[in-house]
Amino acid sequence: MNMSDPALKPTVAILHYDEIGLKGANRRKFEEQLRRNVRQLCRPVLREVELDYGYLVARIDSAADLGGLRRRLELIPGIANFIFAVPTPLDLEAIIDAAVELAQQSSFTTFKVQARRSNKQFPLDSLELNRTVGSAILERVGGKVRLEDPDLTVHIEIGFREAYVGTERYRGVGGLPVGTAGKLVALISGGIDSPVAAHLMMRRGVKVVFVHFQNETEVRAETETKIYDLARVLARSQGPTTLYIVPFAELQFAIIAAVPARLRMLVYRRFMLRIATELARRVQAKGLVVGDSLSQVASQTLDNLQATYAVTPLNVYAPLMGFNKNETVELAKKIGTYEISIRPYGDCCTFFVPEHPETRASRKVLEAVEAGLDVEALVRKGAQGARRQVVYPEPLPTAEAMSAG
Repeated sequence: MNMSDPALKPTVAILHYDEIGLKGANRRKFEEQLRRNVRQLCRPVLREVELDYGYLVARIDSAADLGGLRRRLELIPGIANFIFAVPTPLDLEAIIDAAVELAQQSSFTTFKVQARRSNKQFPLDSLELNRTVGSAILERVGGKVRLEDPDLTVHIEIGFREAYVGTERYRGVGGLPVGTAGKLVALISGGIDSPVAAHLMMRRGVKVVFVHFQNETEVRAETETKIYDLARVLARSQGPTTLYIVPFAELQFAIIAAVPARLRMLVYRRFMLRIATELARRVQAKGLVVGDSLSQVASQTLDNLQATYAVTPLNVYAPLMGFNKNETVELAKKIGTYEISIRPYGDCCTFFVPEHPETRASRKVLEAVEAGLDVEALVRKGAQGARRQVVYPEPLPTAEAMSAG
C-alpha cells in the first residue's frame, strides 16, 4: 500500500490472533488482556480497541504515523498478524468501491482478493466475494489475477457491524498476551542473549521483571544507560517494566579472595541466582529467566548449569537452550535489542575470568569453595542494595512529528 498521502487512508487496524483462538471457556480472558495491552502500548495513536468475532478492531487516530504503529504492533505478544484497513458499511458496492480505490493507489501487475467472512449473515461467502471484487478490480483498474505470490493482495474482513478492506498484512510475534501467565524475573547481562530470552517469555504471556548485576569497574553512567535502553526496547512488548540494578563489586571481590579462578564464573552466577531469587520473592514472581544456550560457553555445559541452578528453589527458564548464536542474533535484530547489546560493556561474569574455566563442576565442589564466604549475608546485602526503577516504552510518534524530524 502506498502510504505517502493516499486519497483513501486506513483508519482501522484489524488485529488477528491465533493461539488465543485455541482457548476454551477462558478465551475471553485472553482476548480482554490483549485488548488492554494494545490500548496501553499504542497510546495515543489508537483511539479505541474493540473486540469483534475472532479479532480486534483498533481505531487509528488521524495524526498517527502508520510506520511507527506498525513496528509497535509487530512486537506485541498475542498478535499473529494485522492489516491496516478502511471500514465500509456491510454493503457489497461500498466494499467494491473501497477495494477498487485502494487498488488504484497501488502499483501492481498481478493481484488476488482474499476475503474472510466472520459474519455468516452476509449474503456472499468468501469465495463469492473473492470473485466479485476481483472482477471489479480487473474491469476498473486492470492487472492479472494470480493466486500464488501476487504483487498485491486485497484483504476483506466481513464483520458484524462493518466490513474492512486493506492491502497489506503484517506479521506479529504471535503467542499469548503479556499478563496471562504470571510473573518472572529475568537476569539481564547487557549481552545479546538475555534480552532475547526475556522477550521469548513475554511471548508466552509472562510479565517480566529485569535484574542487572552491575560491573562497577566500568563507567557507571554508560553501563546503566545501556541496560536502561535495553529495558526500554523490551518494554515495547509489555508496557511499564520494573528494573533492578544490583551493585556487585563488593561481592565480586569477596569471591575473588575466596574462590579459585577456574570456578569464579560459576560462583558469580550462583550468587546472582540467589539474589534474583530474593528479588523474585519481593515481587511475587514464580521463577527466573536466563539467556543460557547449551554449551555456548564454558559456564553453560550440562554439568555447570546443573550445579549453578541448584542454588534456587525456583524454576529457571532458559528459552534459548536449543538455539544457536545466529538464531539468537537474528531474533535480537528483529526485536530491536541487537544494536544496543553490542555496545562495549564488560558484564560481571567477564571480570577476572581465567583463560581455562571449569567445564564440569559439581554442586558439591562449588558448595565447598563457598564455605569460606558468608553466603547469607552477601545475598541479603545484594538484595537490599538493589536500586529499583520503572522503565516505559517510548511514546509512539505522530505523522506530524515524524515530518518535522
